[in-house]
Amino acid sequence: MKRLLLLLLSCVTTVWSVAAQPVVSQLRCEHLTDPVGMGERRPMLSWIVSDASRRGVMQQAYEVRVETNGRTVWKSGKVESSESAGIFYDGEPLVSNMRYVWKVRVWDDRGKVSAWSRPASWHTGLFEKAEWQARWIEPQQSDDRAAMFRRTFRLSKPVAEATLYITAHGIYEADINGRRVSEDLLTPGWTAYKKRLQYQAYDVTPFVAKGDNAIGVTVAKGWYLSKLTWSREFNYGDEYGLLAQIMVRYKDGTREVIATDDDWRTATGAISYGNLYDGETIDLNLRCEGWSTASFDDASWKTVRLTDTPLDNLVPSVSPAVRVIETFKPVKIFTTPSGDRVIDFGQNISGRERVRLHGKRGDTVRIYHSEILEKGEFFTRNLRTAKAVSTYILSGEGEEWVAPHFAFYGFRYIKVEGIDGELNPDDFRAEAISSATPACGTFETSDSLINRLQSNIKWGMLDNFVDIPTDCPQRDERLGWTGDAQVFFRTATFNRDVQTFFTKWMADVAAEQYDNGAVNGVYPVTHRTRISAGWGDAATIIPWQHYMAYGDRRMLERQYSSMKKWVDYITSKTENDLWRKESSYGDWVFFSYSDDLDGRSAVTIRPFIQQCFYAHSLDLVVRTAQLLGAAEDETKYKALYKRAVDAFRNEYVTPNGMLVSDTQTAYTLALMFDLLPEEQRAGAAKRLVENVNRYGHITTGFLGTPYICEVLTRFGYADVAYKLLLNKKIPSWLYPISMGATTIWERWNSMLPNGMVNSNSMVSFNHYAYGAIGDWLYRWAAGLQEAAPGFRKIRVKPYLNDHFTSMKAEERTPYGLASSAWTLDGDAVTLTVEIPANTTAEVYVPSASAECVTESGRALAACDDLTSEGWNDGYTLVRLGSGRYEFKSTLK
Repeated sequence: MKRLLLLLLSCVTTVWSVAAQPVVSQLRCEHLTDPVGMGERRPMLSWIVSDASRRGVMQQAYEVRVETNGRTVWKSGKVESSESAGIFYDGEPLVSNMRYVWKVRVWDDRGKVSAWSRPASWHTGLFEKAEWQARWIEPQQSDDRAAMFRRTFRLSKPVAEATLYITAHGIYEADINGRRVSEDLLTPGWTAYKKRLQYQAYDVTPFVAKGDNAIGVTVAKGWYLSKLTWSREFNYGDEYGLLAQIMVRYKDGTREVIATDDDWRTATGAISYGNLYDGETIDLNLRCEGWSTASFDDASWKTVRLTDTPLDNLVPSVSPAVRVIETFKPVKIFTTPSGDRVIDFGQNISGRERVRLHGKRGDTVRIYHSEILEKGEFFTRNLRTAKAVSTYILSGEGEEWVAPHFAFYGFRYIKVEGIDGELNPDDFRAEAISSATPACGTFETSDSLINRLQSNIKWGMLDNFVDIPTDCPQRDERLGWTGDAQVFFRTATFNRDVQTFFTKWMADVAAEQYDNGAVNGVYPVTHRTRISAGWGDAATIIPWQHYMAYGDRRMLERQYSSMKKWVDYITSKTENDLWRKESSYGDWVFFSYSDDLDGRSAVTIRPFIQQCFYAHSLDLVVRTAQLLGAAEDETKYKALYKRAVDAFRNEYVTPNGMLVSDTQTAYTLALMFDLLPEEQRAGAAKRLVENVNRYGHITTGFLGTPYICEVLTRFGYADVAYKLLLNKKIPSWLYPISMGATTIWERWNSMLPNGMVNSNSMVSFNHYAYGAIGDWLYRWAAGLQEAAPGFRKIRVKPYLNDHFTSMKAEERTPYGLASSAWTLDGDAVTLTVEIPANTTAEVYVPSASAECVTESGRALAACDDLTSEGWNDGYTLVRLGSGRYEFKSTLK
């Protein structure tokens, strides 16, 4: 019996020993999971370390091993380093079109070593232009009908691996042997095509086999061939084009390439397509069944035309592709007062309908799309010239599920024409699409309206992050406005992992920045816009905030030249260090009164705004220069920054600290960017509060809104920030929710209280800019902030409000899950925090004194796994390592 007990004890000890080891998971290459077509020759690797058995876990060392085809190409050996989110491959030179498998193990701060992680992989793209054997092919003639390209090919041996590299002039869908190769939509995406045309890479090994095979690709207009912007005079080209090659490695080690050449055939089929704004027509009578299979007879198809289009602009994709992210069923089917049959899906989305149709041959069904109802009627006036309609011509061959392939719309409601009898809800679905950025953050409170606001922020983002950060998904615009993206970026990083999404888009900003350094208002560039403060500053603000959110300095390295060019451009336009002469957008869609005879509209003069952002961008360039070790630049731009700030103070600030624009936006920007002398800041904050109280609501536009609540909180007026947040009257964040909004509106008054839509033609019910309040909710109200780039150090400092009984924010940082959750019951506070391994945190516990704070029932003095720094200004500061902590305290 004693031997049995000893044996059992030994087994338990062994299990505990294993459980107590650190664990390595979530391996990423270039921030992606098992990427295919990775274009970096020295990719960055990262992983997450965890150990649930104890607090304060830190990585002490790591070891990485990389193999390809069973051969080791890099053994890092044991590297003494705590870094787990920025390790660069340092083995043999990478080879194009090759799969690499890697794993990692770590040692913790107690010297315990983890087991090897589960293997992860990356597959390289094509590093050299010469590796493309494909040539561009086009149809002999083209019109609005989507072009179809196909080719059969025979594989003579068993296949070990096959990879498809593909792009198009237009947007494409690819099939091999009758199967879609991917769920990706709208590929190759929208970029600065003349300088950067993305190609995708897909592992198609499961799709091919020894013997006869076929590939078929449909190419529609997309961004490349559509007439874009309001004039519809802009497009990149006139012909559909396809470039593709399948690179096959046989099991015996030999290789073969099947590429676009003059052996391909082309035709048109069921899909015709006006442009991205108008929609898609599908004639089911013109379908070519089985056209991407080897047995299909393509004798009637035409030969393709080869072109000598250069390949110099090809770049590998780095951002998640667009996909269907959620499907909605109808919540209501009704007839409007005017007789339209309408379906409500309950959520405003960017996407498409999917419909099950049955009828006679030649019957035509039309589906119209709308975001909103006006007085119960289907409303499309805000689409302007966009038709936004799907048309289906039936074949009469029984029930068929159909959906657009290459069109997307912004809608909550659809109007149905051409179906006899009652509409069956089981025959209709709405598919929301977005770039498939991983979810990384959540936010929840005890107030259902604020939770609805968070949902609206999330959906406004998802609906507009369709390959680029668009301003709206519905009307004849859908462009990558820099100002919208800049003001919302920090909020975006809390909701989704957008680091590669913005790596892609910012590369286009740099690629198409004007030679003189000016930054256009939209990217990719479709037309010349105003050169505007707050819009052009996306060139500096987004790279810096990207670095702070993710800790990867390569965004700054890549964009540094662009950042400098932008501030150099502004400097060239200054007089006496003031940036005044520019036709900027100002504080876009700020609050204003109609027939304003008393000057109550919140007008912030544009030169004031320009100077604020000029100084702020100079400050960010100085910080970047310092980080990158560019000493001469640091000196140069530091001097310019001082001159810009001095000029601001001399021109726009009275001796008593009043600003020449006595508006919420003016005080917010001056305080947010630290432009006022220290002794004037408290007075300016007081003037801001007086302004808020005078109006009784928010008056800021796009440029002031992201910062106003943060500024109020920083200067001791968190109660006023909460007052703005909780206001339910127009203008406010909650007013649209009272009107049924499920996304963020473009204007505070996009719909009036009487149910009528604002008469302005520029009225979107799906803009994300005002959703920038999310940044304050996560980082200030819930109190979850980065104290060092990439959350390597974390600050938790919530700002309580007795309107709420609870609030919680979670964020999946580069090091793991971090969270801050507080509950309030009278004067009793519970603050629960979770800090990921390999990070440290400073936690500010709301309290009346340090003596009233306990952690998991223990007095702070008895806690040897944290350090108490005492009490100050309503908070007890505690420094700690990783783990889950529960603090209880009282406020009185």
